[in-house]
Amino acid sequence: MPTYVYEVIFEDDGDDGDEGQLFEVQQMMADPPLTVHPTTGQPVRRVIQPPNIATHYTSIQDKRRMSNKSLEANGFTKYEKAGDGTYVKTAGSGPKQISADDLPR
Repeated sequence: MPTYVYEVIFEDDGDDGDEGQLFEVQQMMADPPLTVHPTTGQPVRRVIQPPNIATHYTSIQDKRRMSNKSLEANGFTKYEKAGDGTYVKTAGSGPKQISADDLPR
């Protein structure tokens, strides 16, 4: 279930001691947004939050993972374009080069 952030909004009764207080509530996505605080009954509004994007990997780790040595160790074969439809093997097993002329017709 997603966790939503709510904020207590200003009331016209002059008591704004809790105004701006933030709290979190776990709700199903199908549930309607809260309009009052679950315990105090004060009016609230849902606060839009940025998405939680996992940034576990860095570009250095990605480069290391895609290195020829790493690809070969994980059983992949890598070919790089040499020109005129010819590709040369840089990692893994297989023919040293491939080209469009090698394909069966």
